[in-house]
Amino acid sequence: MESTKLKRPKHKGSPQLFKNPILEKLTHTHISLPLIIFSVISAALIYYGVIEKGFHTPEMILLFFAGLLFFTFVEYIMHRYLYHIPATSERKKKISYTMHGVHHDYPKDKSRLAMPPVLSLIIATVLFIIYRVVLGDFVFGFLAGFLIGYAAYLAVHYSVHAFKVPNNFLKVLWHHHSIHHYREPDRAFGVSSTIWDHIFQTMPRKNPRARRAAAGTSIDD
Repeated sequence: MESTKLKRPKHKGSPQLFKNPILEKLTHTHISLPLIIFSVISAALIYYGVIEKGFHTPEMILLFFAGLLFFTFVEYIMHRYLYHIPATSERKKKISYTMHGVHHDYPKDKSRLAMPPVLSLIIATVLFIIYRVVLGDFVFGFLAGFLIGYAAYLAVHYSVHAFKVPNNFLKVLWHHHSIHHYREPDRAFGVSSTIWDHIFQTMPRKNPRARRAAAGTSIDD
């Protein structure tokens, strides 16, 4: 008879990804740093959009939530197609493991639950340039929402791995992500939201054992 116990990762601690000590150091970050950085950048974008560009509050709110929603889509697409890229070659295998596979093997390595601040700032800058070309001045509200979406994703992802399942509406995110980690890695790609798993039909299969995932505990206990 197949065991109903969830599979737990065997590895604990923090693996070395790079021989170069500087690169290795850059792969670790405290969760508070990106949350502060992106919150400040988003506030600055909104301030500039309202004060300098003259956007009205309803317009800024609409752009903000458009960016927030778009982030949830990008989060889903990246997690499904980039982080879980098929390891058809040694190079792809290494890229996949460095980006995301290491997290599945070492989910308790909480210093690697967020993108390093230096890389995050570079990506935010690139996104600003791209969105400015495409959206013009709308970028100030849209990118603010996008970055807050990323900050929310980081906060949820860290909390799911660090804290016990809350007894409120957020517990669905704990269960959803634990199923992705320990039962169905080809499902449940959304972290901050399940909306795109519903739309693209990658919700967890209706398996009673999977539904018991992480009940009453953090997903890594």
